[in-house]
Amino acid sequence: QVQLVQSGGGLVQAGGSLRLSCAASGRAYGVGWFRQAPGKEREFVSFISWNGGTTHYADSVKGRFTISRDNAKNTVLLEMNSLKPEDTAVYYCAVDLALTILPQSSAENYDYWGQGTQVTVSS
Repeated sequence: QVQLVQSGGGLVQAGGSLRLSCAASGRAYGVGWFRQAPGKEREFVSFISWNGGTTHYADSVKGRFTISRDNAKNTVLLEMNSLKPEDTAVYYCAVDLALTILPQSSAENYDYWGQGTQVTVSS
């Protein structure tokens, strides 16, 4: 059983920045970030492999979001810059137990999920 604790998020004006954090129990795993806006399906945002060697971003956030990890703290960060109102959603982190270094953008590949945190970007 892997437990994930998310923090960060909140309300910010368009163009602003926020940081999300995802702390996992146990060893380092590949971590993905997903988001779900009201009335929409959950969508992939970003991925980082267990060793930090592979990162991957959805086209919608590429160049604005940065994923990183601190394995000493078993924490993954998602730095979100130049936020837009369309970034408003509940953001979830998730772990992939398979320890693959290949980018994982499908929610089906993830085994445990965080509790979600709200990000609201006002125009």
